[in-house]
Amino acid sequence: MTGFGRGSATSETWHAAVEINSVNRKQAEVVVQASRELSELDGRIRKTVLGVVSRGRIQVSINLERSQGALTAIRVDKMLARAFHSAFIELGHAVGQDVAPTAADYLRQPGILNTGTGEIDAGDAWKTIEPALNEALAALAAMRETEGSHLKQDLLARLDLLGKFVANITAEAPARPIRQRELLAKRLREAGLDLDPADERVARELALFADRCDVSEELTRLDSHFTKFREYLDAAEAPGRALDFLCQELFREFNTIGSKANDAGIAQAIVEAKTELEKIREQVQNVE
Repeated sequence: MTGFGRGSATSETWHAAVEINSVNRKQAEVVVQASRELSELDGRIRKTVLGVVSRGRIQVSINLERSQGALTAIRVDKMLARAFHSAFIELGHAVGQDVAPTAADYLRQPGILNTGTGEIDAGDAWKTIEPALNEALAALAAMRETEGSHLKQDLLARLDLLGKFVANITAEAPARPIRQRELLAKRLREAGLDLDPADERVARELALFADRCDVSEELTRLDSHFTKFREYLDAAEAPGRALDFLCQELFREFNTIGSKANDAGIAQAIVEAKTELEKIREQVQNVE
């Protein structure tokens, strides 16, 4: 399901702002956007996100800045400083007098003194990023839960409509052998074969037809699938994949009924039911 969440946290050293957005996708995919220095945190971030979200494409954007008033570390390149000092001694030997570098000379030389603004200790930064990430995930989950509640009501309404189609089929199915007997008698009369309806051959043909067009098993399985569908909608765990599988099973049962019943009225109900079921299946793709 789609959703968005934002969180922030501040420590003595860092201020972290995290934004998360998700879009529909069958599998779970986590994309992390953060500075290169935080790349070692990718595993922790993905594990935290997948602990809350199990389906969809989730993009996590992390912005990390130093807190106002945080002390900035100064790093001294000792090797470069010694080399710089040695160069002045060599210069003195060359001109025949002592030449000593001043503090200004050291400051003007790039690389001897470096501020730590560009350096990030990922482990220390995680202590600030983690609460911001959890806050963003909580907001994302709340938004997805609201959307899921509306989606559940829509799915239940469409499931009830499917139930009405099945009720119509259940009412029509028993009359199918009777109509076939009438049709068979009509064809025999038109062919000039005036057979007694009680003739054993006619009875055997009707019995075979009744067995071929019997859809009671399919109707029973449809009812079972509807019950399971509602149970999954009320389940605590993510039902998306299970609902997707049930939609496939519902399609299979409706297809079987359509091929076995061989009846115009039932065929029309099957077409309408499959159209509605396709809408359900599209919506199920949005369910985690």
